[in-house]
Amino acid sequence: MWTAISNVGDAALTLPVALTCALWLRLSDKTLAVRWVVLLVAGMALVGMTKILYAGCGVEISAIGFRVISGHTTLSTAVWTVAIALLWRSTGGNARVGALAGLTVGVLTAFARVFDDAHTVPEVIAGWLLGALVAALFVHPLARSNVKLFRPFAAAAGLLLVTTVAYGHHAPIQAMIDHYSPGICARAWASVSAFF
Repeated sequence: MWTAISNVGDAALTLPVALTCALWLRLSDKTLAVRWVVLLVAGMALVGMTKILYAGCGVEISAIGFRVISGHTTLSTAVWTVAIALLWRSTGGNARVGALAGLTVGVLTAFARVFDDAHTVPEVIAGWLLGALVAALFVHPLARSNVKLFRPFAAAAGLLLVTTVAYGHHAPIQAMIDHYSPGICARAWASVSAFF
């Protein structure tokens, strides 16, 4: 059961859903679309940085059991919060109410990652907080805007199709991080050493 819930946060599912939301937003309001993409990229860059530092350089805070920010939890919290807020808003509801459902999906994903022994509690808390921050920085201006979302039924159908096709697949991102991180850290360390 926990693996099935954990799959909701896999990048193979959440990134296509995020892209679908970005396209929907682009057809509705370019500024909101750019905001969404920039916020998500910034959040995932922070997650990636912690993963590279741990996998390549061995950086961790062992006293609290923190190695990396949980990417599944971050993506699940950010993407589902925004997707559900957009869907809720498109039906005439308040985007903030829809966002609460997305935040709950993020909490369930965090529990799944801990029960699957993929992450520690501090790692999923960091992931949930980061995902919630990304989502809040998007949902707040969405809720205050007067933007009319483009063809809500078509967008909802698109999100359903993407979710159905992508669910259960796994992105090879962690394998790539494990493979390339030692080289990245070695080059960064050499650059820092040469500078000093």
